[in-house]
Amino acid sequence: MTSEYPRDVIGYGANPPDPKWPGGARLAINFVINYEEGSESSILDGEDFSESGLTESTTSQFAPGMRNQGAESMFEYGSRVGFWRLMRMFADHDMPLTVFGCALALERNPEAAGAIQAADYDVCCHGWRWLEQYRLDVETERDHIRRAVESLKKTVGHRPLGWYCRYAPSDNTRRLLVEEGGFTYDSDSYSDELPYWTTVETSSGTKPHLIVPYTLTNNDVKFMRGYMSTADDFFNFTKDAFDTLYREGADAPKMMSVGLHNRIIGHPGRAAGLQRLLDYIGGFDDVWVCRRADIAKHWYEHHSWNPG
Repeated sequence: MTSEYPRDVIGYGANPPDPKWPGGARLAINFVINYEEGSESSILDGEDFSESGLTESTTSQFAPGMRNQGAESMFEYGSRVGFWRLMRMFADHDMPLTVFGCALALERNPEAAGAIQAADYDVCCHGWRWLEQYRLDVETERDHIRRAVESLKKTVGHRPLGWYCRYAPSDNTRRLLVEEGGFTYDSDSYSDELPYWTTVETSSGTKPHLIVPYTLTNNDVKFMRGYMSTADDFFNFTKDAFDTLYREGADAPKMMSVGLHNRIIGHPGRAAGLQRLLDYIGGFDDVWVCRRADIAKHWYEHHSWNPG
């Protein structure tokens, strides 16, 4: 055994801090739209396969180098139709959200990028492309971070303050984000229900860095992995999570993330479950529906880094 074990399996333990959410809210909830369509692996962009991740398609019958235009069109449904359905739903409920945006995807749909900017939704960068970043070498990953930042400045009018990889970061990701200098947090963790501080070893020394955890639990990816089939499945599961956290929030407020994808819950039969969830949450006055950047800003202001 060693005292230098690199993982924190303890966290806040039995006594998590009171987050002091605005207005004394019992729960902070952040909805996330993952905007990935047009940045996935594609023969047109130099890969030897067409990505089919989180679609109803399969690649099993396609040889390397063969385009899967069915899978491509399922991604296109997300950007052409699903995105706009979700945008209307959140506008109708006057609720803010965060976009986990792949930079190249938003470059390829200026109308969507403009709508995100006009709605004042924050964009947490989801990479230059929707790729498995943990497979990238350090210089390629550094270049992807740089390109993504510059791209989002142009498409949505501001640089990203947060970062979220596809599924998992590399051993270098967090250090590269801190060294880039403009990121105030990342969401490459699923380990808690509150933000928390960590330290990162960089080329210029040890620096504090904020983590705002995300979720693959309250997430529509479960439709594509066989855990959910109907709109009621999504609504009931996510409502139960909300109700539990809301009840606990009388004494120990937490945060809740809900992950959405244009090409998944943007379809009508699944969107109905999201509609019910938004209607339900809209009936609570002591819940803070917010952007991810708002949570990070609140943590900086009320729970600043303390080396002790």
